[in-house]
Amino acid sequence: MTRDSSPGLLVLHAVRITGFADTPVIARRFGLDAATTKEALRDAETRGWVEHTSFAGTGGWSLTESGRAENERRLAAELTLAGAADEVRDVYRRFLPLNALLLQACTDWQLRPADGDRLAVNDHSDPAWDAGVLHELACVDRALTPLADRLGRVLTRFRGYDTRFAAALARARAGDGAWVDRTDVDSCHRVWFELHEDLIATLGLDRHAEP
Repeated sequence: MTRDSSPGLLVLHAVRITGFADTPVIARRFGLDAATTKEALRDAETRGWVEHTSFAGTGGWSLTESGRAENERRLAAELTLAGAADEVRDVYRRFLPLNALLLQACTDWQLRPADGDRLAVNDHSDPAWDAGVLHELACVDRALTPLADRLGRVLTRFRGYDTRFAAALARARAGDGAWVDRTDVDSCHRVWFELHEDLIATLGLDRHAEP
């Protein structure tokens, strides 16, 4: 049976996987109402788990070190209660080869080797090259669906990664290349980054020590 996460865990976790975001973005990440989200953030701030910073006219929440530890403690407890540790670990093992493909596809979207310059910027003047990248992303998309389904069957908060990735890919294939790798839209790369962060946080892994 799929386990639902508590609002408090979801708010803290949304801060973790978005990295830095304002209150409405954090609320939308897991479909929470604004009042619940604001209250949970203020409580977490009082406990020293999150901090709000502003610069250049923008502001957002981020986790402190103690907040990161608390997030991982709650995730580990949830995973144990759900009895899903082995399932999530197996999904993660299958995720890693796809992660390598995704990273290479994003690199190929940004760079297109030329004579004498293997790090030449991709100016997107070669339709065949870009079509090849989109084909690789489509392969990743197909492989992601069963993995996301497995995750969503054990923890509700894992649902939606596959549909978000597919939606971003559809926009990229329709001609808007920003949806491949931009970080200010829900692009393929952004969705994938969040999924990767979600998995390693859930399993208590160190991103810097992982592929």
